[in-house]
Amino acid sequence: MTVQQAERDGEAKKGDGIYMIDLSKDTFDIKLLSKNFKKPLALHGISLIQLDSNHHKLFVINHAAGENIEVFDLYHWDSLVHEKTMQHELIFSPNDIVAISETQFYFTNDKYYNSKIGNLFENYSGIAKCETIYFDGKNYKVVNNNIAYANGINYDKKRNLIYIASPRGFLIAVFERLENGDLKHIENMDCGTGVDNIKLDKKGNLSIGCHPNLLVFKSYQKGKAKNAPSEIIKINYRKKGDYDIKILCVNDGTAISASTVAPIYNDLIFIGSVMDDHFLVLKSED
Repeated sequence: MTVQQAERDGEAKKGDGIYMIDLSKDTFDIKLLSKNFKKPLALHGISLIQLDSNHHKLFVINHAAGENIEVFDLYHWDSLVHEKTMQHELIFSPNDIVAISETQFYFTNDKYYNSKIGNLFENYSGIAKCETIYFDGKNYKVVNNNIAYANGINYDKKRNLIYIASPRGFLIAVFERLENGDLKHIENMDCGTGVDNIKLDKKGNLSIGCHPNLLVFKSYQKGKAKNAPSEIIKINYRKKGDYDIKILCVNDGTAISASTVAPIYNDLIFIGSVMDDHFLVLKSED
């Protein structure tokens, strides 16, 4: 099963919510889990962690009423119960989140400046100062602050590695996670495309939704372009300096525009996007 958010920019819109697809069936029926959640939703990053066979913890970034992180309990894959809303001065432009435990997580801020003038300067200069924040269950702290437009983030528990995407830098930054939650930079993987959200398959390979043309993507986001190209890449990361990048899919945007995420389940690739109202499901040749 997979849990996914309806992602939007700006105000909450009809259809925003947390949905589930039961992948044991081939019909891809979508079930709304957040129907009893009364607060407005304008969702972005999402992370799910298993506590036992029938209980998961779900962390979701919500832009609808200020900037906050919603925490839910998910029971038996069909009962979503809101636990709390988390707010803090460091949660000011959150993009993606990854849970480490039921109380600990990292999230990225995709902007460094918290003002219109600062954001304008940041957009045109491309400075690499965005922050990644770690919450240890009690306190927040900045663990990295040198990524341009920090975006997708994920955690490889088996190898104790954190991956952070920079679409503006066309790279994935690789870090070792230290015992106190700090991040030790290992290297940057040059991906040659605007990397967005990062997912891991059972083997630890990265699958990433990408924007191969950021200028067209921006025009599409503003409603000035009909489509924006999509690209899906897969990275087999073995160790520092030893990794392979494979292009799984490239589309001009007619099938799906502005791909942001591409989780892989068995031989299926589920491609989501910023603004389209559908998934694209492909069968992998691997």
